[in-house]
Amino acid sequence: MSTSLLLLTALVVVAAAFVQGSTGLGFALIVAPVVGLIEPRLLPVLLLVLMIPLNVYVAWRERHALDAGGASWITAGRVAGTAGGLWVLVAVPASGLSLLIGGSTVLAALASLLAPSFVPGRRALLTAGAVTGVTETATGIGGPPLALVYQHRPAPELRSTVAICFLIGEIVSLALLGVTGKIDDDQVRVALLLLPALGLGALLSRAVHHRVDGALMRRLVLGFALVSGVVVLVQG
Repeated sequence: MSTSLLLLTALVVVAAAFVQGSTGLGFALIVAPVVGLIEPRLLPVLLLVLMIPLNVYVAWRERHALDAGGASWITAGRVAGTAGGLWVLVAVPASGLSLLIGGSTVLAALASLLAPSFVPGRRALLTAGAVTGVTETATGIGGPPLALVYQHRPAPELRSTVAICFLIGEIVSLALLGVTGKIDDDQVRVALLLLPALGLGALLSRAVHHRVDGALMRRLVLGFALVSGVVVLVQG
């Protein structure tokens, strides 16, 4: 990745970390389509590595609001779905990665926008976890299923619970990708170079997360995801 493209990606990471730190969602939906256009071979490892420190920060900041029961059911489904995500990643050729990322982004954003409100039970939480395990391991995008089950809960509960579910799942996905030889040095190197940008975005979110209109920010994130996903599909 050239210096100019790295700087562009860093700016996107700052914005995405700010959005996720403020609303609990949006990092992968913002970063994945951009990286998918610039350097798709960096995915999903780049996203998984960057989201670990981000989710550690958000989960600790709002630990008082954690829905431990819901997180447990989601994590159970998430671990089960990880193997499916790895199979997808192995089965899809490199030339099809952009199509997979673009399609996943568009479908995830549409599902989040159009799904009716409901009160999730254990089955819904397990399903959301399993779908997240497949999509996040394969593409780095896993937030929308969790957004669907927590979209009508208080913002601190959404942010803390989604963060802890992401954190556990990302560690599992990276471990499995590492064991199967799907991680290379360049993916990790670029992720480490982007850590300062991630930290800046997360710190900026600290100043506004309790005041941000979550509904408006969510619509903006999903709108961006739809446009970006379509662009990646066209490019693919």
